[in-house]
Amino acid sequence: MTQENIDFPRRIKSFVLRAARMTESQKLSLDNHWKSYGLSVSQGPISSQQLFQREADTTLEIGFGMGDSLVDMAIAAPEKNFIGVEVHLPGVGRMLNRVATENVNNVRCYKEDAIEVLNDCIADGSLSCVQLFFPDPWHKKRHHKRRIVNAEFAQLIRRKLKAGGTLHMATDWQNYAEHMLEVMDAAEGFSNTAGTGHYLPARPEHRPVTKFEKRGERLGHGVWDLIYQKD
Repeated sequence: MTQENIDFPRRIKSFVLRAARMTESQKLSLDNHWKSYGLSVSQGPISSQQLFQREADTTLEIGFGMGDSLVDMAIAAPEKNFIGVEVHLPGVGRMLNRVATENVNNVRCYKEDAIEVLNDCIADGSLSCVQLFFPDPWHKKRHHKRRIVNAEFAQLIRRKLKAGGTLHMATDWQNYAEHMLEVMDAAEGFSNTAGTGHYLPARPEHRPVTKFEKRGERLGHGVWDLIYQKD
C-alpha cells in the first residue's frame, strides 16, 4: 500500500455511474441551462444567501433522480431555497429543463458525489432540511456497506443542519427502512419525530409521490418515511 492510500483511504461510494442514454432535449437543457443553475465542487464553499440573493431556509436533496419531486417542492414552497445533488445526467438534464421552462428560481444543483458536496461546499449549521428519497437500497447483504445511511453519514448531516433542522428519508425497501431506523435511532444528536422505533404513519403532505415510489407500489412494496430532527 502506498503512502497516499494510507493518508487518503478510498471511500466506498453509495452509487455506481451507469451508462445512460440522454435524449436530445436533456442534452440541450444541460448545455443551455447549466451555467444558470449548476454548481461544482471545484467552486468550493457556497453561501446560500449569495447564491439565491436572500436569507431563506435551505433544503438539500441527495439523489433527486429525474428531478420532478424536487421541482414540485420548490414550486410549492417559493419562500425556501433548494439545492439538489444527482450524478445521473439524464435526470439533471430533465430537472434543468423544468426549472428553466417553468421559471423556478429557487433551485440550484450539483452533478457530483453528495458526500463531497456536503464536505467541501456546504457550511456547517446552514441547512434547514436534508432529503434522501428512495436511495439505492443495495439490497444484497454483501452490498450493504454501500448504503449511504450509516453512522458517519448521520454525523455529517448533523453538522450541516441548523439546530432544529431535519433529515427526511423515504424508501420502498423494508430492510433498508429497518436499517435507516436502527442507524438513526442510535445516532447522537437526533430525535425521531415519530418516536423511537417508529416510522411516520403516512407520507407527509409536503413530499410529492415520486417515480420510484410508484414503481415500488406496482411491485407491491410498502413505503416508509422517517424524519429526524437535530437536537
